[in-house]
Amino acid sequence: MEWTEVFKEANIVGFMLLFFRFAAMFLAVPIFSHANIPMNIKAAMAFFFTIVFYSSMPELTIAINVPSILIAILSEFMFGLVVGIVLLLAYNVITFAGGQISFMMGFSMASAIDPQSGISMPIISQFLSLMGLMVLLALDLHHWVLLYVDASLKSIPLGGFMMTEDLFNYVIHATSRMFLVGFMIAFPIIALSWLADIIFGMLMKTMPQFNLLVIGFPIKIMVSFGVLIATLTAIMLILKEEMLEAFNVLEIFF
Repeated sequence: MEWTEVFKEANIVGFMLLFFRFAAMFLAVPIFSHANIPMNIKAAMAFFFTIVFYSSMPELTIAINVPSILIAILSEFMFGLVVGIVLLLAYNVITFAGGQISFMMGFSMASAIDPQSGISMPIISQFLSLMGLMVLLALDLHHWVLLYVDASLKSIPLGGFMMTEDLFNYVIHATSRMFLVGFMIAFPIIALSWLADIIFGMLMKTMPQFNLLVIGFPIKIMVSFGVLIATLTAIMLILKEEMLEAFNVLEIFF
């Protein structure tokens, strides 16, 4: 491409739309959307990758006028946000499970700011979120996202993304699956907590001097931590499978 062609209207508009595609991805996709990454760094990364992928940018298919460009920008933002929502629903199974585990352990009041999302969540959810973040980095999720953007340029023209019925139905299915898998992850600790409550209730009936607050809760927390440590590997494997499935489902965008 000659330098004179770079400054043509179609190429300038295409560069801008490609930038918004990357920017929307970095705002929503796990790892890139980390709350500790400043917005100016995210914008700089989007601009850098726009330059890198500019040579593989497809021909612009929209009309070059203000209404068409605005609709195309909204389309690019929707594309990035929907991809981010699909991946976040798969990632949030462990944070939802962590909330259930914290409640059963009595840690629901012990909350901290999650560095991934920047919101307050129970301490167990934050721990599982940080472990999951390391798993995503080990899986090279950040590289998958860049490769997916490159593949999307060959199949989805800039400004040509449309929300389909299949995609909408999958988002609803993924939301329900997040709750289902989250309960499945937390079930061992929930079941043992219920069993401990039954045992403590029987002890209090037979031994009224048994102090649940002094003896029962520390035992319950100790058992829950033991089960959490024993099942931590399985939890991370479940997260890995959920993220792989979410990436496979992203093919319906094409």
